[in-house]
Amino acid sequence: MAETIRVRGLVQGVGFRPTVWRLARDLGLTGDVRNDGEGVLIRVWAPDAGGTDAIDRLCERLRTRCPPLARIDAIERGALDLPPPEPAQFLILASAATGAHTGVAADAATCAACATEVRDPTDRRSRYPFTNCTHCGPRLSIVRAIPYDRANTSMAVFAQCPACAAEYADPADRRFHAQPNACPVCGPRVWLADAAGRALDPADLAGGDAIAAASRLLAQGRILAIKGIGGFHLACDAADAAAVARLRQRKRRFAKPFALMARDLDVIRRYCRVGEAPAALLASPAAPVVLLDRLAGLPVPALAPDLAPGQSTLGFMLPYSPLHLLLLADWDRPLVMTSGNLSEEPQCVDNDEALGRLGGLADLVLLHDRAIVNRVDDSVVRWMDAAPRLLRRARGYAPSPIRLPPGFAEAPPVLAMGGELKNTVCLLKDGQAILTQHLGDLEEANTAREYERTIDLYLALFEHRPERIAVDLHPDYRASLTGRGRAAREGLELVQVQHHHAHCAAVLADNGWPLDGDPVLGIALDGLGYGTDGTLWGGEFLVADYRGFERVGWLRPVPMPGGTRAILEPWRNLVAQIEVCLGWDEFRRRWPGLELARQLEERPVPLLRTLMQRRLNAPLTSSAGRLFDAVAAALGLCAERISYEGQAAIELESLAVAGSTGVREYGSTGAVAAAAGVGEGYACGLIEGDGGTLLDPAPLWCRLFDDLAAGVAPGPISARFHAGFCLAVADLAADLAQAQGLARVALSGGVFQNRLVLEGVSRRLRRRGFEPLTHHQVPTNDGGLALGQAVIAAAWVG
Repeated sequence: MAETIRVRGLVQGVGFRPTVWRLARDLGLTGDVRNDGEGVLIRVWAPDAGGTDAIDRLCERLRTRCPPLARIDAIERGALDLPPPEPAQFLILASAATGAHTGVAADAATCAACATEVRDPTDRRSRYPFTNCTHCGPRLSIVRAIPYDRANTSMAVFAQCPACAAEYADPADRRFHAQPNACPVCGPRVWLADAAGRALDPADLAGGDAIAAASRLLAQGRILAIKGIGGFHLACDAADAAAVARLRQRKRRFAKPFALMARDLDVIRRYCRVGEAPAALLASPAAPVVLLDRLAGLPVPALAPDLAPGQSTLGFMLPYSPLHLLLLADWDRPLVMTSGNLSEEPQCVDNDEALGRLGGLADLVLLHDRAIVNRVDDSVVRWMDAAPRLLRRARGYAPSPIRLPPGFAEAPPVLAMGGELKNTVCLLKDGQAILTQHLGDLEEANTAREYERTIDLYLALFEHRPERIAVDLHPDYRASLTGRGRAAREGLELVQVQHHHAHCAAVLADNGWPLDGDPVLGIALDGLGYGTDGTLWGGEFLVADYRGFERVGWLRPVPMPGGTRAILEPWRNLVAQIEVCLGWDEFRRRWPGLELARQLEERPVPLLRTLMQRRLNAPLTSSAGRLFDAVAAALGLCAERISYEGQAAIELESLAVAGSTGVREYGSTGAVAAAAGVGEGYACGLIEGDGGTLLDPAPLWCRLFDDLAAGVAPGPISARFHAGFCLAVADLAADLAQAQGLARVALSGGVFQNRLVLEGVSRRLRRRGFEPLTHHQVPTNDGGLALGQAVIAAAWVG
């Protein structure tokens, strides 16, 4: 009895072959196993007596005893007509050089066994910052090509010593074919240098090794640039207000939150609420930054006050490499661990680059000589509506392939270029979607260059030859221009995808919705996207599937006076909302003593009214994001200018959490109580327009201004706005879905990063009898856009 067994999925570089070897030997099977371009290929011979049962048990155990970093997508069995090997044994063969059809594993946090070795003073890897095994360590950040073998990684330059080579060659060892395997004798090294790159002797800094010296310097208030797994971080003591202030000034990051790293969960629990599920997420192999609710009161030791200005959450992660474990070993408080760059630039990855770009930001640098081949930022996750939601998909997650829904198995190879902000790129191949790690905002020149380099890298890494290129409909997005240019040069089909249709398709693919599945009612709420009518959309209700959509509802459009300046200056959106929904003269007549009116009259409101009336540099938009900006400005949040994308809406959410007690019909869980006493949310109106229903915010503005005039605090006002908005969106969606005979409602777009909105809309939809489809594997923001573009292009019939 002999069979071939093909295993597809994430099965290379994760200890899968030695697992097969051990299981086969335990079952008395002979044969061999190897990596190739399609995954893992097993040839197995069983004894005549009970042979089929033994092979059945092997396949069953492959699933139940799968290595922790592996993911099996399919096990395919076939007959094998060859004589058994002599002598009877089971072998692990060298990788076969065939086309790339398998995945590259994501970088994984240090496993418990390796962490124990690093902390053991008697172990040969004691305090070695590059300790790893097949269950942990770098993957994407060091790989240059498939198959994932040492020769195709940045570890190729480090020849293994006899002890490491013996581990690497022993199938019974957990370091069998662990490609980054190394030790202090043969592997990469770490050293401390000043800002000019001159190496420092740790002995001159009170003894110990470079990492111990770096830890002491951080405790003295210094700022360090630290080379990690996928790039550099800038670090300082999170409890040192002066150090945090200096870092903000040097990095030119004046308001955006800093990520924090803590030694263990006990330290995090001093500052934030950590439930069982978020704790497991923090300690998972992905080890993302997890946004957690702050605890009330002053923790000990107290943190710097401006780590996350205007926010009710802190972003924490646990040490995910031996270097980080050693750095934080003695810390009872967290470190700031923010990306090593100037604000909005790509993270540094190269030593010389870091010295050039970070020399003015950091006092010292902690360097090592293992090259980072691929820049990989930290992933960011938020626990919302009883599930983890990715806000940034990078280290620990990318580029793990996403299985496409039924119907896409024969889809043509597609390259989807993504959006302008929070960009990722998507490759469709062999029934899988391969998304790059988060690349960032393409408006920044260095990020745009990194974007094009990453596209070429992934095409080569996965031997991908696209037949179609998918781009956003916006004519001026850099990603769209790049995609159109590539399609023209290479003679490929170009598919232009409307932004919000891509959002809806992304959430369908994220939920495994079949290609021929029924349409859904999609709600796409975000900052803006180019509409088919030439206006800027952003508050959309679409009847959609992969092949097309119909716009059946939208937020009442208002102008954006000043164009892109309105994105940066929320007060402009407030003026536009007042002018369209109420009229400026009516606003002044009804609320003459309102302090807000006096503040706005100090600005060039007559000029803005003229621009809007004449449609001069004031494009119409149905954007929900701009509505949130306007409400924030009315409550005094970021009215003059925002410092980072989404700041006004984020601070508005935090304000709502603080002032939410008593708001009815809110529908959120956890942070927002539903007790009576404060009042109901602000209602919206409906306008039957040409071809659809408009959600009209005019009634909510009247209620909001009444509350401001009555002296109601900003917190309850924000809570009432969120409550009314969620109710209005969910009820309109439910009514539209019911009218169309649809059972499910898909939620996507950056506004659903707001926990209050996601939970409020989802809960109301469930009460109305509808199933909300939400994101799980890709971000709801534009980080998931490329997936939607790709599946639409795959379903497209030209």
